[in-house]
Amino acid sequence: MSAEPTEERIGGWLLAPLAWLIVALLSASLAVLLYAGVLLSPAARSNLAALTTTNLSLWLLSLVFAVGMWCYTLWLTAAFFKRRKLVPKHYIIWLLISVLLAVKAFAFAPVSDALALRQLLFPLLATALLVPYFKRSERVKRTFIKP
Repeated sequence: MSAEPTEERIGGWLLAPLAWLIVALLSASLAVLLYAGVLLSPAARSNLAALTTTNLSLWLLSLVFAVGMWCYTLWLTAAFFKRRKLVPKHYIIWLLISVLLAVKAFAFAPVSDALALRQLLFPLLATALLVPYFKRSERVKRTFIKP
C-alpha cells in the first residue's frame, strides 16, 4: 500500500484568498463591461475617435490589461476550485500583478491621493498577508495537490 497525500477541501484560512479572488473577478468583469459599453456606444466611440493618438493608445492599452487581468483571474479562480498544484505560485504572481496595477494607478491616474492610496492599500495588505501564507502553510500544500 502506498501512502498517498490526503486531499483537503478548500476551507479555513483559504476561504479569505478565495473570497479576494472572487471579488477581484467581479471587479475585473465590471471593468471589462465598462470598456465594452464604451466600444458599443456610438457617442462614446466618436469621443474615442476625437482622442489624440497617445491618449487612444493608452486607452487601448488599459483595455488590453483589463481583459488580460480578467482572463488570468478567471483561469486562476477555476484552478483554485480544482485545487491544482500550480495555484500557490500563480496566486502569488496574481497578487504581485495586482500591486503593480495599483501602483500604476497611484502614479499615473488623475485621482485624489486619498483614493489612490486606498486602492493601493488593499492589494499591498493582501500581498503582505497572503504571500507568506501560501509559501509556508501546510494546509496549502495539502489542498493544492492535483496536477
